[in-house]
Amino acid sequence: MTALPRYVSSSTSLNRVEHHLRWRRSSRSTGMNNCVETAALSKGALTGLLAVRDSKDTTGPALLFAPTAWNAFLDAVRGEEL
Repeated sequence: MTALPRYVSSSTSLNRVEHHLRWRRSSRSTGMNNCVETAALSKGALTGLLAVRDSKDTTGPALLFAPTAWNAFLDAVRGEEL
């Protein structure tokens, strides 16, 4: 069994697997595009992971997280632990 990648070098490569990938931007985003976007992956070997990319570079790399890891990160940010 091989380990799944933790990132992809171009978030557009995910579109080859996910034909209608829906990227969601933070509700706290400003018009300056200084936030991140997320997309839930539901097809192929990456099913169940969450992709996160920089909203200023939508064709750039995306980090891949298990939902539990992403939620733990968000909880830490909300709790001002980070």
